[in-house]
Amino acid sequence: MGGILPPKSLHLVAVDFVAVTTGYEFFQLRYDARGRRGFTTLQKCAAAIRLMVMGESPDTMDDYIRMSERITRESLYTLSRGVVETFGDVYLQKPSLHDLQELAVGSKNDVSVLDQSLIFDDLLNGKTPDAPFTVNGNDYKYGYYLTDGIYPQYSTFVKAFRHPVEERDNFFKRRQEGARKDIERAFGALKAKWHIVEHAARLFDLETLRYIMYACIIMHNMVVEDKGRSIAHYIPTEPRHVQFQPGTTEYLYRVVDIQDASKHIQLREDLMDYIFYGTNNDNE
Repeated sequence: MGGILPPKSLHLVAVDFVAVTTGYEFFQLRYDARGRRGFTTLQKCAAAIRLMVMGESPDTMDDYIRMSERITRESLYTLSRGVVETFGDVYLQKPSLHDLQELAVGSKNDVSVLDQSLIFDDLLNGKTPDAPFTVNGNDYKYGYYLTDGIYPQYSTFVKAFRHPVEERDNFFKRRQEGARKDIERAFGALKAKWHIVEHAARLFDLETLRYIMYACIIMHNMVVEDKGRSIAHYIPTEPRHVQFQPGTTEYLYRVVDIQDASKHIQLREDLMDYIFYGTNNDNE
């Protein structure tokens, strides 16, 4: 394995390969028609990890262990899929209401996921917990995302002013854009560990890309947890949220509530007052 992975990346491999590869015929040791032994499970996993860590092209593995591009691609896909299917429930779990309440008002960042529609599917279906909060004396049912101007006027989006005029608007714009940088820094940390994330994606189909991204996120979370820096813990006995079927009255009510432009405007006004006047009072 040392001949395939660079030494500095060995600390990133915190995956139980036995658990991941069990049940996948591809990872089983096989022999060809002439009786020659194929690649071992460890070699296939190490090749896939190297591509993730180094961001190299699949055809480069031929220089290391004479592994064809086809086998390398399949190793990358199957390992990524195995990581997601084995550990996704734990390391890609939806935040609980307690986790959301640990976040201060204004700390929720711009949405950065593979399938944006899934966010609202989960919110509309009730798979994601509601995150009620009160700001400036007004109650709100859902959490929100800090976004730029291209997003619609949903009650779950908070956009900055494109051309602010008043001092309050300028102050809010700076704070909103500054908070959105957090997710960019988080994504930068992900790219620093898994260089495959920052390279061209045209080599892979959408399904493979989805598995690769989720696998990198999962393994990043594993590293964070291993270092004792995780802020939330998996609770398998946590009660499930009430879920709503599309087309039902409850579901349609949530659609209207989320797409309420008046609440979008009111939330931004409340946040601006809370942040601007609250900060000024603290400085006096």
